[in-house]
Amino acid sequence: MNHLFRENLRQLRGHPTVEVPQDAIFKLPEKILQFGTGAFLRGLADYFVDKANREGIFNGRIVVVKSTDEGDLKAFDRQDNLYTICSRGIKEGRMVEENIISSSISRVLSARTQWSLVLDLARNPAISIVISNTTELGIQLVPDDIYQWPPVSFPGKLLAFLYARFVAFSGSPDHGVVVVPTELIAENGTKLESIVLELAHRNGLESNFIDWLEQHNSFCNSLVDRIVPGRPDDVTKKEMEEELGFQDELMITAEHYHLWAIEGDERVKNILSFAEASEGGIVIQPDIELYRELKLRLLNGAHTLGGGLAHLCGFTTVVEAMDDPFFSGFLSNLLGNEIAPAIPYPLEQEVARNFGRMVLDRFRNPYIQHKWLNINFNFSAKMLSRVMPTFLNYEKLFGQNPDFMTFGFAAYIYYMKPARKGGDNYYGFANGKYYLIQDARASYFHQKWQIPSLPDMVHAIMKDPFIWGEDLTQVGTTGESVVVYLESIKEHGALEALKIFRHKTEYSLVNQIETPTQY
Repeated sequence: MNHLFRENLRQLRGHPTVEVPQDAIFKLPEKILQFGTGAFLRGLADYFVDKANREGIFNGRIVVVKSTDEGDLKAFDRQDNLYTICSRGIKEGRMVEENIISSSISRVLSARTQWSLVLDLARNPAISIVISNTTELGIQLVPDDIYQWPPVSFPGKLLAFLYARFVAFSGSPDHGVVVVPTELIAENGTKLESIVLELAHRNGLESNFIDWLEQHNSFCNSLVDRIVPGRPDDVTKKEMEEELGFQDELMITAEHYHLWAIEGDERVKNILSFAEASEGGIVIQPDIELYRELKLRLLNGAHTLGGGLAHLCGFTTVVEAMDDPFFSGFLSNLLGNEIAPAIPYPLEQEVARNFGRMVLDRFRNPYIQHKWLNINFNFSAKMLSRVMPTFLNYEKLFGQNPDFMTFGFAAYIYYMKPARKGGDNYYGFANGKYYLIQDARASYFHQKWQIPSLPDMVHAIMKDPFIWGEDLTQVGTTGESVVVYLESIKEHGALEALKIFRHKTEYSLVNQIETPTQY
């Protein structure tokens, strides 16, 4: 079986299951500088650029900078920077598949050994966009010298590039760039800009440059939403390669769903013209808070409220849990009847419900093996940020407790019950197995579970403003309901308690995402 590289593309054209780039794409100019070689950027940002190029819209390629010393660039060299994106998912109830050989990347440079080539790009007038994904730790202020070869931090490297560009074009307003970080932190563009400006001052750069930096460069906040597991396991990879007819060292898998919301004006929209080919997958607007709330409350909120319950029920992955009618019905009603109408942000209900339907489709994707134990990492912090604002808003709007959120909250407390301690770690116990409670509040819950009375324990947890920021015992009859659900989980086990909860709960609410017959 042949390996993937440019000379073999002619043999692959006309293949029924993979889209192959045309020769003309390899002549397109370099327009984007990207910091990060990881699967996520290759499966999201680079995917959109490749799609636009194939449609003759953006007509530009990406130079990727590898910032870390981990791994090497040999695979990119061997494959002429080509790689396959295998997308799998469910859309409107049907399976969808897509295989694309991406030709969006022109070169991959090592910051450590090829920094001069990175700075050479600053003199290229066609470069107008900088994209990054350096993990959340990448956008931090650290002491840095932009004259190091290269600077230590990502903001330092970016500042060095921008300063070289300012010098190369004598501070021309027409040669500023659009910077779009995709790191998973709130207001990532705003934070990155503030760090770059601080480093500019610390490096003693002239005021004319700082004015140019602020006035003629756009640092855009962005929100990204696509699960990109990256390299498939060996068995799956072999099956895919046999289907496609070639070997690919850089092959990545991704879910079908994709969203990239970017905060920007008309200038940003014109420069990021590849968005025109995204079919709604890229949204460029002056305010992207709506998309942040939809993702945080519906996708992340459902993950969080379902995480403890799913594990206690014995489900390992999200798709496994969704195959159970009781659990999938629980999430369906949770999303449609409680979270969607109580999102603490002004939006149309149909927008929230449509997003909720997409969430359920994504949860049912059999190609994404998303483990609940990974989702439950830092469980308490996620409950506070993702769930509590919606929980409290529901009670405020409707004057009653949200039953499904309350049941999920009870499962969270039970999941946080330590069965044993090993060193500094605490372990829960469910379905005959111990599991590590990866939560900063593990010792706190260990103390609370020593309280002999279950109602007193629940009262102590919910009353604590140190955890929730306020006294939750003052919210309706939530505490009483949590006690009832906890006692049921303790007596019957989580799955049986979920079935009992289903039979005792009215499902006559209108406009559900799915009908109660899903149970």
